Amino acid sequence: MNSSTPEPNLTHFDATGQAHMVDVGAKDETHRVAVATGCIRMQPATFALVQGGSAKKGDVIGVARTAAIMASKRTADLIPLCHPIALNRVAVDFRLQPEDSSIHCTVTAETRGRTGVEMEALTAVQIGLLTIYDMCKAVDRGMTIDGVRLLEKHGGKSGDWIAS
Repeated sequence: MNSSTPEPNLTHFDATGQAHMVDVGAKDETHRVAVATGCIRMQPATFALVQGGSAKKGDVIGVARTAAIMASKRTADLIPLCHPIALNRVAVDFRLQPEDSSIHCTVTAETRGRTGVEMEALTAVQIGLLTIYDMCKAVDRGMTIDGVRLLEKHGGKSGDWIAS
């Protein structure tokens, strides 16, 4: 790092290195949006059960969608320094890809507030995919979840960010 470039700091630590919740009280309320994604891969036979809606526990995708939305609303209960925020909208999209027996989850979370919704979108993706795992684990314990990441965020002081 160049000596003229200030060293980046982790905002959840104070000057003495103690963890703290960031003070957002002076920030302006702005429209904020975050989009996150992830994927679960499974055996073709497991994928066929999900795709056909014939899994023993019922509509896997419908339950996973509800779980993702519920998780987004509970993010501050799960992540210690996360602010509780009022969500205006959470959209959960599952895309089934038979060619590699995978299910991709994309979540868009939206609010008007003083802090972003990245954590809510990421939490929703993880819980949506974990719900699929939970509902299908009786037939396929080898499923893998990967590629969970933030795709984009809009709003706030730092403005827009889009993954490359």
